[in-house]
Amino acid sequence: MYKNRIRDYRKEKGMNLEELAKKAGISTGYLCHLEKGTRMNPSTKIMESIAQTLGKTITEIFFGDNS
Repeated sequence: MYKNRIRDYRKEKGMNLEELAKKAGISTGYLCHLEKGTRMNPSTKIMESIAQTLGKTITEIFFGDNS
């Protein structure tokens, strides 16, 4: 199953979905689907935006050890 760490890092930053989505320049609905894993394969641009907003790398969020 596809899993990322968006939710973990978002909560670590004390942000809600709406705040992260707004700062990353994406819709709240799309971000919600990414977090849940019901939407996969975001573009590099989207991954970069989320990573930059969270102060993490794309690898840490999307390709790291997700256990």
